[in-house]
Amino acid sequence: MKAKRIYSVTVENRSGVLSKVSGLFARRSFNIDSLAVGETDDPAVSSMTIVSSGDERTLEQIEKQLNKKLDVIKVKTFNEHQCVSRELMLMKVKYNKSNRNEIMEICEVMKADIVDMSMHFMMIQICDTPEKIELLINMFKSISIVEIARTGTLSLSKCAENEG
Repeated sequence: MKAKRIYSVTVENRSGVLSKVSGLFARRSFNIDSLAVGETDDPAVSSMTIVSSGDERTLEQIEKQLNKKLDVIKVKTFNEHQCVSRELMLMKVKYNKSNRNEIMEICEVMKADIVDMSMHFMMIQICDTPEKIELLINMFKSISIVEIARTGTLSLSKCAENEG
């Protein structure tokens, strides 16, 4: 049975680390569903959020292999219920008089914002769960999607009072 796991990987912020981590996945034929990397509050440390899917054995193997990497400081894994996940998407659509109101209504219902506009195009922004982003894309498939850019999933474990 295929499962999805989110790996929150704290790594040293230096050149080549992303290549080493993605190379680990490629060499072992592990799939990366989503990958997002950014600096943390400490400029010497980056945070990688990797979403991968596979059977339980594969997902455990990914965690073990990540922990073996020298540049990796810490690996935390969680499923979708243990964390808060968000993704940012920008989507450019072509519109006309007949579908303009429909686009605006969909944006209002989905809590997406129109952030740029010209005579024939609109750019829509949404920051939400990956599932809601997929839903928005599906809603716009009958309308002319011109271009999409997505950040990939970002996740943090849910807040707990005993954190310190």
